[in-house]
Amino acid sequence: MKPLKKIWMDGKFVNWNDAKIHVLTHGLHYATAIFEGMRCYDTPAGPAIFRMKDHYKRFFQGAKSYQFDINYTTDELMKATRELVRINGVRSCYIRPILYVGYSEIGISTEGKPFELSIIPIDFSKYFGKKAELGIKCMVSSWRRISTNVLSPHVKATANYLNSALAKREAMNAGYDEAIMLSHDGHVSEGTGENIFVVRNGELVTPPLHDGVLAGITRQTVMELARELDLAVNERSILRDEIYTAEEMFLCGTAAEITPVLSVDQRVIGKAPGPITKSIREEYFNVVHGKDERYLKWLDFIDRKRTGNDGTDIL
Repeated sequence: MKPLKKIWMDGKFVNWNDAKIHVLTHGLHYATAIFEGMRCYDTPAGPAIFRMKDHYKRFFQGAKSYQFDINYTTDELMKATRELVRINGVRSCYIRPILYVGYSEIGISTEGKPFELSIIPIDFSKYFGKKAELGIKCMVSSWRRISTNVLSPHVKATANYLNSALAKREAMNAGYDEAIMLSHDGHVSEGTGENIFVVRNGELVTPPLHDGVLAGITRQTVMELARELDLAVNERSILRDEIYTAEEMFLCGTAAEITPVLSVDQRVIGKAPGPITKSIREEYFNVVHGKDERYLKWLDFIDRKRTGNDGTDIL
């Protein structure tokens, strides 16, 4: 990854190397930050951000849940994000908006503290590199997924990701690519930064929100695309042995996109990547790259006037 030119910080476009915060920033000491991750994709009609409005909706919901103040509207942040991509002159990138409690004084309370917001574009290709298409090897982590009585798994808070970082390090130390975390009652929850889907008896199954999973935008996308492909989708609790004996399995998320799983704890998962994984993966990339007219509604084009695949203008 290489740095781009500009970062948006509280209404200003700042040079990459000048985008700095104080070492006593509250968010650094107490993990008081909420973020999003979205991707801008290259399409025949120019760069477009996938489901930007949905990402910012979740961003605002997280801020409300944790009583964090955002001094901007959704439209203002979307406009700033488009301009940020335009200024950096890229056709594709990963985008990280982050809201954090800034510097004022030491102490845990967020009351009366300043809230600061940055939007960071990142030159970021495949999260799992070449394995993103071929498949990855996973292990079930000894670290359990955070429970709803500790922190909300539905909010993309930075505090949640120490849990993920511990599981990820454990997996990589053991020679695996990724960790699968279980809930405290032993149900399959999610990866360290991805939602989980398995295929059993030809049906696509994914853990429900009450098993500690993030309400992923990519997860929601996959479920809609699967139904369009006439695939049955079932949100239900999944036991550990069910992933060992799955016909297919894949992880999904903004960073990971659609990544097949080859094995879990050295149990081979069917013939990965399997036919259902392949079909969903193919359709997903058609959608994000603007090749499926039905889902242009999910693309927020950097240049507001765009042309459809049939050559007609879409406003």
